[in-house]
Amino acid sequence: MTPPETMTATETILQAQQRDTRTAAAPRRRARRSWSDIAFTVWGVLVMLFLFLPIIVIVIYSFNTGRLLVSWDGFGFDAFGTILAKPAIQSAVRVSLITAFIAAVIATVLGTLAGIAMARHPGKWVWWFLSLLLLVSVTPEIVDAVALLPWLVFLGQDLGLSMFNDGIVRLSVGSSLFATAVVSYIVRARLVGQDSHLEEASADLYAKPFTTFRRVTLALAMPAVLAGFLLAFTLSLDNTIVAAFVQVSGTTPWPVYVLSAVRSGLRPEIAAVSTIMLLLTLVALALVALVLKRAGDSATQIARTMTGG
Repeated sequence: MTPPETMTATETILQAQQRDTRTAAAPRRRARRSWSDIAFTVWGVLVMLFLFLPIIVIVIYSFNTGRLLVSWDGFGFDAFGTILAKPAIQSAVRVSLITAFIAAVIATVLGTLAGIAMARHPGKWVWWFLSLLLLVSVTPEIVDAVALLPWLVFLGQDLGLSMFNDGIVRLSVGSSLFATAVVSYIVRARLVGQDSHLEEASADLYAKPFTTFRRVTLALAMPAVLAGFLLAFTLSLDNTIVAAFVQVSGTTPWPVYVLSAVRSGLRPEIAAVSTIMLLLTLVALALVALVLKRAGDSATQIARTMTGG
């Protein structure tokens, strides 16, 4: 063996590499997990099952060929074919989709303007306004429904504004309340982290205020605006309590149709439509994440933006 004092640099490097190779090849002992880690893992799995098992069950039963939802008769796609054969189901789904789209547009316009105002014009008024939005968010739906019904009747009949006698308009207004607050949170959270120097530079270049708003401010907020629109659409699909109060004859939305079907027994086609709407919701949420990711947001930023944090 070569004495250490006569070893060349090359030999030293080769011996170090051999030691690294032997160390890597040696079996690694797996660190034992503590009882607390195991307990938290089991608890996490149980929580996930508690949250998602009912959804999995309804998806499975949407392929039931039996007459009633709770009575499994066999696997098939009969329930999805029944959707095309029942005009009442088609009408309810159509009303829900139209209402959700209109409500999402209303919420996006109002929420975007509110979010931009809070982000670009800070002051004491912002906290008061956020308090009002929080009040809208936490108010029970039954309170909103009871308040909306006489208000819409007053606008439509007492004041003669016939548009508020239309079922689609009523449902859209009722569904847009909570969604507007959500869009406001999202847009504000997006712009608070953006520098306002671009708007100042645009003004220094003698751009008109509307041009600066359209080409700079709105462009910066556009990922949050699109995310807010998609979230508002999904939130407006299942506004059951408000819809049950403000609907009129001929414009029954899907949640109210399901609620009325409980009395006569749920059928597999109810689960089939619910599965389709679940897929629409998942696609919308995936598009929200994709839009924010393409805008350069990290996973943490995407979660913060979607929750309005």
